[in-house]
Amino acid sequence: MAPFGKIYTYPNNYRVQIAQVIADINNLTLEIPEFTMGVTNKTPDFLSKFPLGKVPAFSSADDTFHLTEGLAIARYIASSGPASAQLLGSDPKSSALIEMWALFGESELSSAAIPPLLMVLAKKIPYDEARYNQCAGNFERAVKRLEVAIKDGRKFLVGDKLTLADLAVLGPLQLASKFLFDGEMRKQAPSVEGYLKGLLEVPEVKKNFGTELTFCEKRVQG
Repeated sequence: MAPFGKIYTYPNNYRVQIAQVIADINNLTLEIPEFTMGVTNKTPDFLSKFPLGKVPAFSSADDTFHLTEGLAIARYIASSGPASAQLLGSDPKSSALIEMWALFGESELSSAAIPPLLMVLAKKIPYDEARYNQCAGNFERAVKRLEVAIKDGRKFLVGDKLTLADLAVLGPLQLASKFLFDGEMRKQAPSVEGYLKGLLEVPEVKKNFGTELTFCEKRVQG
């Protein structure tokens, strides 16, 4: 099968894993070219297509259409195959709910998890205790909101099949399980762990995310 397009990224980027799950469900093939952060994305050719040098970055198979921002890429791939109604919603209400949760994943979970990651694991920015604690509090609030939505035992956030909504929360939650989503927080959201394990049983999710859920018992701090 000819590639639908290619995505430039560094390894283990959950936003790209989301796109790969969606592509598999839609029977589309994505190419992941060799990429070196700070090198590939600073070349004139790359910057002519993606002026900010950001990744993930998507290029269509004919190299005439270019996208950045993980959610935009995920939506485009989701809308381009036979499972678009499943992934993005089949009516205005389900589509709006999926959009709500996808934005929740970015604005509430990712935005709270990434700064602590950069402080304590990647060591890309200086440790700031006040900012770390604020992010941890915001993340905990978001996890509690998710708990409210799934405590009735549902397997998926919208409908009875996997959608972009589930993938958008899975990515940052799996990442944060290693350093932020600790035992104390999980006690306050007991349904979330089972929900995540259920998502990782979906074949396309298992293929791209694996089955690893390494929960930390205590938060990693500076």
